[in-house]
Amino acid sequence: MYYDDLPIWGFLGKLDKEGKADPSDYKYYLFKLLIFEILHNKDRVIEITVRSDPNALIDLTEDEEVDVDFMYTVRWKETDTPFEKRMDKYSLSSSLPHHLEIHWFSIINSCVTVLLLTGFLATILMRVLKNDFVKYAHDEESADDQEETGWKLIHGDVFRYPEHKSLFAAALGSGTQLFTLTIFIFILALVGVFYPYNRGALFTALVVIYALTSGIAGYTSASFYCQLEGTNWVRNLLLTGSLFCGPLFVTFCFLNTVAIAYKATAALPFGTIVVIFLIWALVTSPLLVLGGIVGKNSKAEFQAPCRTTKYPREIPPLPWYRKTIPQMAMAGFLPFSAIYIELYYIFASVWGHRIYTIYSILFIVFLILLIVTAFITVALTYFQLAVEDHKWWWRSFLCGGSTGLFIYAYCLYYYNARSDMSGFMQTSFFFGYMACICYGFFLMLGAIGFRASLFFVRHIYRSIKCE
Repeated sequence: MYYDDLPIWGFLGKLDKEGKADPSDYKYYLFKLLIFEILHNKDRVIEITVRSDPNALIDLTEDEEVDVDFMYTVRWKETDTPFEKRMDKYSLSSSLPHHLEIHWFSIINSCVTVLLLTGFLATILMRVLKNDFVKYAHDEESADDQEETGWKLIHGDVFRYPEHKSLFAAALGSGTQLFTLTIFIFILALVGVFYPYNRGALFTALVVIYALTSGIAGYTSASFYCQLEGTNWVRNLLLTGSLFCGPLFVTFCFLNTVAIAYKATAALPFGTIVVIFLIWALVTSPLLVLGGIVGKNSKAEFQAPCRTTKYPREIPPLPWYRKTIPQMAMAGFLPFSAIYIELYYIFASVWGHRIYTIYSILFIVFLILLIVTAFITVALTYFQLAVEDHKWWWRSFLCGGSTGLFIYAYCLYYYNARSDMSGFMQTSFFFGYMACICYGFFLMLGAIGFRASLFFVRHIYRSIKCE
């Protein structure tokens, strides 16, 4: 419960288990009287607390209709605390020593993961690539007709455009937009725009910034689609606009209907829905189209160091652990292990009653997530090319985004082991909106993984002589 952006915690009832082994003997009580204590400085509310009167109880154990007269008492008290510092109490609660220790442990754990991973990959890849470069250079000097092996063998196929290139470009554009949105949200959080419990400001910022950055999605998608020699750029733009908004809209309609059916305050009023629709129609869509037109007319060409052959080379049989699903599992586990400790505090803040204000630590963890995702995707892309599998485009995107699947799997653990949520409405809200968030992470990290892999592949093929 909130009043003037201030959180209010209190009990509406209690469960009496004392001396009762059988759950059917439990007693359920509802408090009739709530006592509010409000601290104010002149005409501004500084702090508000609520407690229940333990003597004013109604027994709800029997499953029958009960008439209840609810009452409340309000006590006003003067305080010298200025209005500008009324949020300090809530901000400091997340900066207590034992909380900071856990956060810093999370940072150290993530940094160790990054250092070990980057050090291992840098050592292995640099040594292997150096040997490859020396070997291929020696082959070119010694025998022109010597058979090529490894990743050089597929130089005529590695830049062959992927299947479903319109969908691929749309996913890349949507992921780039979501990455830009995340960076802007972090900037606003770090400069202190968001109050600790003013979730309305965060949701408003998400809607507005998403609308304003839709031009980035249109430009990135249309530009890359045209680089892949695509012709139906209008369909590509429609796909870009609906790739993330479509599932989000369907999920919102279902969950808002559930909230209305339960007569819950979580249901958005009709006026708010109209405003969001107008923002989408008057801001998001025009900017998406404008960005797409600019991207289509950019005349950029795909920079491929090697010519692509007319017919694709057959991929040799691969062991099971070289297939897409096992590779995605390996790619998603390491980035997830770098952020899972911080995930608990984020979940407890969004779906519980904790307060999260240490945005600087969260930003560091986010940077670590990006670095680990990029490095692990590059490594798996190299190992894929080394076994002469040239279909790396979609694989790099799926491996980069697989962390989103691990986060959704963590949702199952959090719901069953950490939360007190129950009932159809709470369950549907939790898993519905978390599915949209994890899908957004999938698109964003997939775009990061592909961009890193594309840079790496271009670099290694530019460093050798390809006939």
